[in-house]
Amino acid sequence: MPSKNTKTQNEIKITKDMNLADVVFKFPQAAEVLLDYGLHCIGCAANSFDTIEMGAKVHGMSDSEIAEMVARLNEVIIHKE
Repeated sequence: MPSKNTKTQNEIKITKDMNLADVVFKFPQAAEVLLDYGLHCIGCAANSFDTIEMGAKVHGMSDSEIAEMVARLNEVIIHKE
């Protein structure tokens, strides 16, 4: 029986409060999604201190667009698309 501390693939979650560089380091497939949404900050110095939400706001994204992007990021990492 797995321990309660063991995470399954479906429990992995990316949130808007996560650091951009950390997300791309842990989940390289997230880079394509971020680029598709216009967050090219994954390749700039700001990625080391910006959260997903901060980067998205700088690029003019609304809260609903950020929520959509985060949902897509989770979809990609859970389903290994």
